Amino acid sequence: MSDRVDQVPVSGGAFDLPVWLPEGGSGPGLVLIQEIFGLDDYLRSVAADLAALGYVVAVPELFWRIEPNWVSTHDEAGVAASMAVVSRFDAELGASDVLAALAHLRSLPEVTGGAGVFGFCLGGALAFAAAAAADPDVAVSFYGSSVPDQVGLLDQVSCPILFHFGGQDPYIPREAVQRVVDAVQGHEGAEIHVQEQAGHAFHNHSAPMFHHPEAAAEAWRLTTEFLARTLPA
Repeated sequence: MSDRVDQVPVSGGAFDLPVWLPEGGSGPGLVLIQEIFGLDDYLRSVAADLAALGYVVAVPELFWRIEPNWVSTHDEAGVAASMAVVSRFDAELGASDVLAALAHLRSLPEVTGGAGVFGFCLGGALAFAAAAAADPDVAVSFYGSSVPDQVGLLDQVSCPILFHFGGQDPYIPREAVQRVVDAVQGHEGAEIHVQEQAGHAFHNHSAPMFHHPEAAAEAWRLTTEFLARTLPA
């Protein structure tokens, strides 16, 4: 469970922003951005893990305009249902919600030492978009499906940014991942890791059809080391 739920007013209404606080009560901030499955037990566990590392973590509810409180199962039926929801999702509005969540997080008295964005799948794409459109202090993008097609936005990213992909991802072909690998080579502050043996959503331990324990553990180790260097708690 989160420590509290804030409300963030935006054009057209307001969305829920659950907030997790570290044991010390304050620290750098991270906007954690959901997969297509919504704010489920998996994402809550990631929020708790990041809070345990010393971060103030906030998770915007992305689908509040179309399917409030959306959570789906982690199987074929859940993927199909979630994809149907995503087909009605306005990515530009979602990106603006992420930026509103980042601004709200930075305004909190508990947040010290900067704030970044961190996303998986759909959230990985939105974290990349936020890094290009705004000024987070750091960005982490796990297997963002639209990242290869928008890799030119990397020229607009000035913060440290970390990308993770699976080499066996059926949704993001390896040749598309290579475009990101090549772009990162020429961009200072960017880092990429490809878990060649893993597919999509390999970090999601609640999804047996996707989870790859060894790749997940290695990517998490690399991520915590990256955060310790770029946004220390």
